[in-house]
Amino acid sequence: MKKIVVFLLLTSALVQGQYKISGTLSPSKDFKNAYLYKIEGTNQLYLRNVAVKKDTLQRNAQQVIVDSFEFLFNDNDTPGYYRIAYDLQKGGFVDFLFNKEDIVFSIDLSLPRPFVEFQKSKENRLYTDYLKTISVAQSKTDSIQALYLNMPTGTSARAYKTSVASVKKIQEDYSQKATGFLIAHFIKAAARYNAPKVIKTVQEHQDNIRTHFFDYIDFTNPHLFNSSFLISSINDYVFYVNHSEDSDQQLTLHKKAVDKVLELITNQQFKVAIIEFLMTQFSDIKYALIVDYMIARHYDQLPEALQNTEFKNKVIRELSVAIGRTAPDFSWEENGKTVTLSELNEANHYILVFYSTECSHCMKEIPQLFTFMKDKTHVKVIAFAMETTQTKWDKFKTSLPGWRHALGLGKWHNKVAAIYQVVATPSYFVLDTDKQIIGAPIPLNHLKNIISGLKK
Repeated sequence: MKKIVVFLLLTSALVQGQYKISGTLSPSKDFKNAYLYKIEGTNQLYLRNVAVKKDTLQRNAQQVIVDSFEFLFNDNDTPGYYRIAYDLQKGGFVDFLFNKEDIVFSIDLSLPRPFVEFQKSKENRLYTDYLKTISVAQSKTDSIQALYLNMPTGTSARAYKTSVASVKKIQEDYSQKATGFLIAHFIKAAARYNAPKVIKTVQEHQDNIRTHFFDYIDFTNPHLFNSSFLISSINDYVFYVNHSEDSDQQLTLHKKAVDKVLELITNQQFKVAIIEFLMTQFSDIKYALIVDYMIARHYDQLPEALQNTEFKNKVIRELSVAIGRTAPDFSWEENGKTVTLSELNEANHYILVFYSTECSHCMKEIPQLFTFMKDKTHVKVIAFAMETTQTKWDKFKTSLPGWRHALGLGKWHNKVAAIYQVVATPSYFVLDTDKQIIGAPIPLNHLKNIISGLKK
C-alpha cells in the first residue's frame, strides 16, 4: 500500500506543469546571480534567485562566452508580468509576460542600450513584433504630420490619411492575433490616437496628444495595473508630453498633467503610490513648486491612514535648498560680532560658497572666483569654509578681502553644510536680496554666467 501512495505522489509531481525561463547575456560580464520578481501595482515582489553560469555558444562560426541562467516555473506561478534583474548595481533587468509556457531570450549587452530578443515564447514574441511594427508605422505618421506643420501641402495631407489608415490596420491585425493571449490587454492599451485628418497648427497638435494620450488605457485593468505599463505611461505623459521651455508654462502643464493622471486613478493604494512616485521624481530634479502643489492639492487631501508623514517630511527637507526656497538661515562669528544671513543688507545679490582649504580643487577655483568678482560690487560673497581645524583657514581668508567669512568646523559633519546638503566642494548658491535661492548648486562657469546677468 505504501508503494502505491509513493507512486501516486511522484506521478502528481510529474504531472504538475513545469516551465523553463532561460536567458543568456552576451558578452559575458561575470554576473553572479539573477533575481526574479513579480510586478504587482507599483511594487516588485522578490520571489527567488539563481546562480548565473558561463556557457559557450557558437555564433557566426565563432565561439562566444555568455552568462546564462534558468528559472523553473510551475502551476503555482500565476500568469502575469515578471522581471529578472541581472545587474543590481547598474539597474540591468528584463521584463516579460509569463502565461504557462517556456520562455527563451537573449540580451545583447554590447549595444549602448541592451537589446532583448525572445527566441521562444508566443506571448513575448508576438508582443515585441507588434511593438516594432507599430512603432515604424506610427513614426512615419508622425513624420508626415511634422512635415505638414513645416510645409503644408495637399500631398502630405493625403499621405497622412493613408499612413493613419495603415497604423489602424496594423493595430486591428495584431489585436486579432492576440485574441486569447495575455498581451491582448497591452496591445489594446498601447494604441495611439491619430486625428483622422492632418492637424494644421503646432499648438493644436500638442493639445491633441495631451488630450488623447490615455484614450485606450484602462486604469482599472488588473493586467495593466500589475505591470510597469501604467507607471511608464504616466512618466511619459507627465515629463515628456507635457514639456515646455518656458518655466511658467512648464509649471502650468505639470499641474494639469498631475491632476489628469490622478483623476484617472480610482484605486486609492495605487493613487498614493503614484503621488509618491511623482513627488520623488520632481524632488530629484529640485522642482519645489510642483512638489508644493502636489502636497497641498493631493497628498494632504488623502485619508490620514494613507499618508506617510516620514516620506512627506523627507521630501520637504530635500527641497529646503531648492530654487525658489528661502535660504536656510544661520549665524556665524566674524570680527568679534555675530552675523546672521537673513539680516544682511549689503547687496542686491549674494553668492554663498561652501569650500574647504583641504580641497585642492577649491584652492584653484576660489581665487578664480575672487578675481572674477572684483568689479561686481552689487554682489556679496559669503565664503563658508568647511574645515577640520581653524589654522589654515585663518591664513587663507586674508587673501579674500571684501568677502564675508564663516567657519564651519566639523567639515562634512558640519550642521550648516548638512542643511544645505553639500556633498562636494566647492558648491555655489546664488541668493537674491531677500535671500531667496535663484541658483543651486552650480559649477563655476555657470555661476559666472548668472552673475554677469544679474542687475546692478
